[in-house]
Amino acid sequence: MRRLVAWFAIALLTAVAACSTGQRVDLGDSSDYLIAAIAGEPDQLDPHKTSAYFSFEVLENVFDTLVEPDADLVMRPALAQSWEVSPDQLSWTFHLRPGVTFHDGSALSSDDVEFSYRRIIDEKLANVDKFSAVTDVRAVDPLTVVIAVKQPTPNLLTNIGGFKGMAIVQRRNVESGQIATHPIGTGPFAFASHKSGDSITLKANPSYWGPPPKVPGVTFRFISEPSTALSALQAGEIDWTDAVPTQRVAQLRDDDSLHLAVTPSNDYWYLALNEAHKPWDDVRVRRAVAFGIDRDAIVQATSYGTAAENQLAIPEGNPWYTEYRRYRYDPDTAKRLLDEAGVGNLDLDMLVTGEYPETVTAAQVIADNLAPLGITVHIRTVDFATWLDEQNSGHFDMLMMGWLGNIDPDDFYYAQHHTDGTSNAQKFSDPDVDRLLDAGRVQTDHQAREDIYRRAATIIADEVSYIFLYNPSVIQAWVTNLSGYEARRDGAVRFRTASLTEDESS
Repeated sequence: MRRLVAWFAIALLTAVAACSTGQRVDLGDSSDYLIAAIAGEPDQLDPHKTSAYFSFEVLENVFDTLVEPDADLVMRPALAQSWEVSPDQLSWTFHLRPGVTFHDGSALSSDDVEFSYRRIIDEKLANVDKFSAVTDVRAVDPLTVVIAVKQPTPNLLTNIGGFKGMAIVQRRNVESGQIATHPIGTGPFAFASHKSGDSITLKANPSYWGPPPKVPGVTFRFISEPSTALSALQAGEIDWTDAVPTQRVAQLRDDDSLHLAVTPSNDYWYLALNEAHKPWDDVRVRRAVAFGIDRDAIVQATSYGTAAENQLAIPEGNPWYTEYRRYRYDPDTAKRLLDEAGVGNLDLDMLVTGEYPETVTAAQVIADNLAPLGITVHIRTVDFATWLDEQNSGHFDMLMMGWLGNIDPDDFYYAQHHTDGTSNAQKFSDPDVDRLLDAGRVQTDHQAREDIYRRAATIIADEVSYIFLYNPSVIQAWVTNLSGYEARRDGAVRFRTASLTEDESS
């Protein structure tokens, strides 16, 4: 799972380094590259260390994982062409594709897989929780890797392949310190250059293990203002963008000069109440806020109705979806609960970040909703780095944020709501939830696992660990002469199958 992050990074304009083995990627001319506009600049390009969404938009095309989700989010072979699980379900054996090379021409081997996973585990990097059940990673021969687990782990494939934060990296690229600014992967495109504040350019990898890319390269331009990105798209200056003004979506649906995709996502946005601070330790007060906010108004204000209101994390249409409608907008019930809790006027802060304007907009609606209940909300807008520090230190009463890249139900709930969860900043603790979430991690029967997460999700909402608000849509637009590209509900931006033809209107 990946948390939205966006701040500027300074990187060098550089080219892919030559290597003594194999064929390195020729950088060539970039005049006929696909031009994609993203809303911010990656903070760095090390897939194991960045948590920036903008970084992963680029890195999705540079790196590979052992397995990867298809369009239906079912895990499929990638660098591993096959795998098997031992009868006791405590050992997973992965067989790598032969002949795979990194962008510098060096061969991929099982040692690279072991190094990549050991790096995350030993350095306790951002996704170390994905290996919580792993006891050993071992390269047994050049094309075979064995992962040992301490208990049956039904979501292991999702853990190691759900997104590019689990990418297989090259040891030399890491140890040289160049991976953050000059990454070398095995993906369909190779890093070519970075113009700070402007763009990152990738070059097609002719030695890619899958079908070769159909465009010679991709340039990611950084355009933070959605209206500017849309204007550039309509003017033919770019070919694709996910920086689409939500207020323009209804109009763009009827625009035959563009392709518009509005795809339900697995992401969610939420309000968290710090239970280490009074009065949030009283569930009646938390429930009062859940009844006291108008989710429909929040959806309209933040997304012009393109998002889907939800009271749980997992969206409708997802096979793990649980219907839950307890917290209708009901100020009278909210007031009654506050009275029962003996809570009078409250003066509280809400932590948001201007780098994600949805949080600021939603906070304004929530503050207006809660004011008649005697709750005065002071919106505290900070940069995202400060937001992270304040969240991690518990220096907040309320905060707004979203979670992206969720596939398995464990992604939606464990880190955030287990007592020992790595992202449980709100300090929620419920023994029944802990027991269910622990059970969900080892249950291999699909129907039984569905029941576990349905029960866990219901308790999480009943006890108001988070106040879930909505599931946003993946909104992207591209020119009509770009084909072979699909918007995905996991938000992964894959240009490996995209192709550009001559624009007959030009």
